[in-house]
Amino acid sequence: MTSILWLRRDLRRSDHPALLAAREAAGDGDLVVAFVIDPALWEGAGPARRAWLAATLEATNEEYDDALTLLWGDPLEVLPALAERVGASSVHVTRETTPFGHRRDQAVAEALSAAGVDWVETGTPYAVGPGLVVNGSGTAYKVFTPFAKAWRSHGWPDPAPRPSSLPLRRARNDAEATRAVSEALAAPDLPELPGAGEKAAAARWRGFLEDALPAYKGDRDLPGTDGTSRMSPYLKLGVVHPRTLLADLANRRGEGKETYVTELAWREFYADVLWHNPSSAWKDLRDALDGMAYDDESDAVEAWRTGTTGYPIVDAGMRQLLAEGWMHNRVRMITASFLTKDLHVWWPVGARHFLHHLVDGDIASNNHGWQWVAGTGTDASPYFRVFNPVTQGEKFDPDGEYVRRWVPELAHLRGRAAHQPWEHDDGYDHDYPKRIVDHAEERREALRRLEATKG
Repeated sequence: MTSILWLRRDLRRSDHPALLAAREAAGDGDLVVAFVIDPALWEGAGPARRAWLAATLEATNEEYDDALTLLWGDPLEVLPALAERVGASSVHVTRETTPFGHRRDQAVAEALSAAGVDWVETGTPYAVGPGLVVNGSGTAYKVFTPFAKAWRSHGWPDPAPRPSSLPLRRARNDAEATRAVSEALAAPDLPELPGAGEKAAAARWRGFLEDALPAYKGDRDLPGTDGTSRMSPYLKLGVVHPRTLLADLANRRGEGKETYVTELAWREFYADVLWHNPSSAWKDLRDALDGMAYDDESDAVEAWRTGTTGYPIVDAGMRQLLAEGWMHNRVRMITASFLTKDLHVWWPVGARHFLHHLVDGDIASNNHGWQWVAGTGTDASPYFRVFNPVTQGEKFDPDGEYVRRWVPELAHLRGRAAHQPWEHDDGYDHDYPKRIVDHAEERREALRRLEATKG
């Protein structure tokens, strides 16, 4: 008997319940492990995202003893064809919960059923599957703090064992798929990406636990400090399961451990919100700002995208995004506030830009994080809270180290002077751009627009 494991957001061999189910179903037969590159998703991603996926696929192939089958096309057509070609009786997956993924899986499951092939969902990309944590009345939580408390109380299983041996059979790779992977890795001007695969993820995680976890509560807000785990790119593709991280954290003590668990809870909360509210992927979750006047995209938005707004902390963050395919979380909030409150642009414009570039770009976390800043999401920061890019920079990058790293035009300004070049005679000696807007004026305009929605 032959079974297929279709990998998606679970590119690993360890702690993988769907893999164990597929191996059991194979019995004395073969196990085909496959990944489908869907051109509808592949072509919409930026070079960094494609390269990160390609590198992770190569690492995953090594984990599966060079037996990963790469396919190209619409899964609705590709999976039934693969099942027929290898004589599979079942296709195994990790349950998908994003709106797109859920719709796709329903369609593929129906097509396989019509061909007499079983569709088996086992496990979830989350410690607790979206939709499972509910309040006393059986409905979804709308606020993070009670969700996080219930999430912790609900608990999660221990990590699944890693299979030592598998009856792997490699089917023929699609030429288009192998070419896509090669071209993605050879694309020009790629950012510096982290090491790909389970071994690299494990090494990064061990280093974080030993070196940065104790001070994580405070250091995680300092972009100039290597105080975060940088595990988000691995979590995005399921190279590591959050259950594995939580198991390791269970043996730790201190504020850093509790803060990190809370950050994982935020990831799970946003996935739960999206599960219950699929339209919130690209529309306001709450209608509190119905009638808000937004500006169309303009040269100012292009300055934001390229890191040339004249506000150092904003520009540093946007340049880090382009250079690394990643941005520090505190700076994500600052740059999002600048786009929505200083430039008065609706949040999906920024969310799409982030998803195009971020190697950890997750639609639930990214888009609901944007809504938190924009004042339209659950647990939203009030719209009248407008991040001041200068004071935020001085507070979280007090020595200006982060700004000088990404904005070399300001390297000559020492300390916090880098956050206000306009206050220094030599501030613009190296062609740093002047401010495209006056923050104080735009803050007043944002509040004026807020008042107009109440009228």
